[in-house]
Amino acid sequence: MEWVLGWLARRSLRSLHALGALLGWLVWLLSPSYRRRLHANAAQAGLTPGQRRRSVAEAGKMGTEGLRLWLRPPDDPIADPIEWHGAHLIDDALRAGRGLLLLTPHLGSFELSAQAYAERWGRLKPITVLYRPARHPALRALQERARARPALATAPADLGGVRQMLRALRRGEAVGLLPDQVPPHGQGTSAPFFGRPAYSMPLAARLAL
Repeated sequence: MEWVLGWLARRSLRSLHALGALLGWLVWLLSPSYRRRLHANAAQAGLTPGQRRRSVAEAGKMGTEGLRLWLRPPDDPIADPIEWHGAHLIDDALRAGRGLLLLTPHLGSFELSAQAYAERWGRLKPITVLYRPARHPALRALQERARARPALATAPADLGGVRQMLRALRRGEAVGLLPDQVPPHGQGTSAPFFGRPAYSMPLAARLAL
């Protein structure tokens, strides 16, 4: 199985996107529960019917391009074709010598952001990313190996990982986390999200303090 995934990861991005769009529509057609959930979420976010249809394919693309991000060789650059917006803000923060807290939800190709940062700014200041280890041992091993990149460290979503991120911030380095992860019972807070209460992780605010 890993050989097949590795072979797919070496395909062109165009090919992976075509495959992902096909898989996205296939899942949409075969899973009524996924179809209902996607339409409900898209309607709540105010997407037009055309945007909803495109989101079906885009969800599949996100999955297949993730193979390229996870399984490509460490010396294969990913940041070159990226179009940056607001990169000067990161430059300014790094020059100031303060720790940098980067937030991105599970939206779009969120795996790309940390790797792209590490390639562009990692020589100045590395980045430590919070992640939740997979439960299955084989998937967890693949996850850890795939994220082992130069200037990119990973911190598990536990007390030890929080301490690791705090140390990185004190050294003036960058820290990345996905604030929409569900915190353990009793460690989160309710916050409004698209008109509904969402059990949310306050870790980002605490790190910023």
